[in-house]
Amino acid sequence: MSIRVLIAEDQSMVLGALAALLEIESDIEVVARARDGREALAMAAKTDPDVVLTDIEMPNMTGLEMAAELHRARKGQRPRIIILTTFARPGYLRRALEAGASGYLLKDAPAEKLADAIRGVHQGLRVVDPQLAQDAWGDGDPLTDRERQVLRAAEEGLASADIARRLNLSEGTVRNYLSESIAKLGVTNRIEAARLARQRGWL
Repeated sequence: MSIRVLIAEDQSMVLGALAALLEIESDIEVVARARDGREALAMAAKTDPDVVLTDIEMPNMTGLEMAAELHRARKGQRPRIIILTTFARPGYLRRALEAGASGYLLKDAPAEKLADAIRGVHQGLRVVDPQLAQDAWGDGDPLTDRERQVLRAAEEGLASADIARRLNLSEGTVRNYLSESIAKLGVTNRIEAARLARQRGWL
């Protein structure tokens, strides 16, 4: 029986290329393609895949947020989740594993490695680049989910009042989250905080 795979990727050419590569494999069937995390969640409910292969940075819902939601909804059961990304950042890997992902691969990995990873996680294995795995458990992510949301908005250049409206918070609460983030990251302003958090894979 074929391994049923759902692919979530917001770049159409990459999505098509991944599907074409996997459909060459006799034991792998691509049952759905999604262009963001929300669409992937809806398609997973309809198609019941064995493995979800997802990018991280996508509109509407990131791959990490989708993985965490899917993991909670299925209580850790199928589908297994593989993060496929260009980001070799320990912070991203750590968050992916905490979200319930079983695999973390880079997009420049050989095609056969991707197919083997899908087979491996389908059998219950964890497939992660060894060096990335070692680096991931160094400095942990000090940010809370709310601090992360506020920093993402600050990264876009939004003022505190605009961030407050977007997140349904008071302006004072937003300023507190920004101050906490700045202090935790040892920088001097919100822009530096967002840049550093992005570099370490915490956003």
